[in-house]
Amino acid sequence: MRHAPVPNPERRCYGQSDKDCDVSNEALFKHQAALLPKGAVWYSSNLLRARKTAEHLAKAGAEMGKLLIDPALAEQHFGSWQGLTYVEIAKDHGSNHLFWLGPPEFRPPGGESFIDLRERTVKSIEKLTAEHRGRDIVATAHGGTIRAALSHAFSMHPEAAVRFEIDNVSITLIEHFEQADPAHAWRVA
Repeated sequence: MRHAPVPNPERRCYGQSDKDCDVSNEALFKHQAALLPKGAVWYSSNLLRARKTAEHLAKAGAEMGKLLIDPALAEQHFGSWQGLTYVEIAKDHGSNHLFWLGPPEFRPPGGESFIDLRERTVKSIEKLTAEHRGRDIVATAHGGTIRAALSHAFSMHPEAAVRFEIDNVSITLIEHFEQADPAHAWRVA
C-alpha cells in the first residue's frame, strides 16, 4: 500500500526525505483497512509517512500486530535533488529532471537510479516472502517501491514500470505462488 499524501505545495522532490503525511481522510482509511487481510505480517519502510499510514490503518480497524520496519522498502533516493523544487532541478538539469520519463539507469547526483531501487526492492520482497512463507504480508511503502515490485512481478523492463501511476493510500495486491515456475510465480490482482 502506498503511504498517505504528503502536503507539498512547493512541489519539492522529497524522495527519502522524512516527510509527514495527511491521514485526515478517515472514511478512506476505514474503507482501505476493511480490505486488508486479517492475520497478516505488517511491514513499513523506515520513513515517517509509511509508518504513520500503517498506524492509521490500524486505528481505522485493520488487524495489525507489531509493525516491522524494513528500510529496503524506502522510496528512491534522489540525492542532491531532495529538497529542491522541480523548477530548481529543471533549471540545473534540463529534461533529466523528468526522471520518470527517462531511462531507468539514470542516477540523480548522489542518489540512486530506478534500477538500484528495483534491485533493493526485489531483494526485500524475496527475503520477506521466504521468511513469512505462506503468510499474507502488508507493506506500507512508496510509489517508486511499488513500481519496482510491479516490474519484478510482471517480469517487466524497468523503463515500462516507471510509468505506472500509484495513488496514495491505494492497495496493490501481488501474490506469490510457491509451486509455480519462477518466471510465473507472481500475479498482480
